[in-house]
Amino acid sequence: MKPTHFSASDGTRLAYRDDGTGLPVLCLAGLTRNSADFDCLVPHFTDVRLIRPDYRGRGASDRTGAATYTIPREAQDAVELLDHLGLGKAAVIGTSRGGLIGMFLAATAKDRLAGLCLNDIGPDIARGGLEKIREYVGRNPAAKTIDDLVARLPGQMTGFANVPDERWRAFAQGLYDETPNGLINRYDPALRDSFLATFDAPPADLWPWFDACAGLPLALIRGGNSDLLMPETAAEMRRRRPDMQFAEVPDRGHVPFLDEPGSLRVIRDWLAQIR
Repeated sequence: MKPTHFSASDGTRLAYRDDGTGLPVLCLAGLTRNSADFDCLVPHFTDVRLIRPDYRGRGASDRTGAATYTIPREAQDAVELLDHLGLGKAAVIGTSRGGLIGMFLAATAKDRLAGLCLNDIGPDIARGGLEKIREYVGRNPAAKTIDDLVARLPGQMTGFANVPDERWRAFAQGLYDETPNGLINRYDPALRDSFLATFDAPPADLWPWFDACAGLPLALIRGGNSDLLMPETAAEMRRRRPDMQFAEVPDRGHVPFLDEPGSLRVIRDWLAQIR
């Protein structure tokens, strides 16, 4: 399915995919990722409306420069997409950065959220995981073809095990374009500058964003080997929200793909709270 586009308030042309009918579920991807990250959910959730945007600078959306690749701007784009679709609110599944955007929305536009499911992200982000992101963000992979990358990924993606080749292939095809000159990231290289600006700044206290989720149906999925969401952070999140749906997915680092049995169970139980 080809993406549809709409214009944000600053004129940026933003892409999104919109599948199914029922409860609107807005799927927000990770930092360098795009709507393809959630393709695996479509066959499992035929009774909801999965809305999957590409952030500005990613996928099929316009590239607008490092200064605009921020959580507040991307959160505003998400709200404007809901406005464009005529939706008062939606449940949000947020992977990594998408979860930060979801928590930011809880703190700034809570009336637009029906619930929030966080995929391997919390209000305390491990520095070691961020350092690994710094190593690759904005840089094209060394592999020259999708086949080459699929062969390399099991050794490169620490914390992951028992991942079928077809899953790695879908992952790679969603992130990279294969060209005569090698694999090219499907995002603006300037995203690196935006990331480094945040990386070099003093860490912010994001616990108020998490606490702003009070009253919303909440879920948390953690990769059992995650280097970004530490076990103690997940434990504190659960202490503050004992009603939060939770799963720790074995053989997954940052981030679970979301089609693992534990991930699907949590998402289904979370959606049942919202309906």
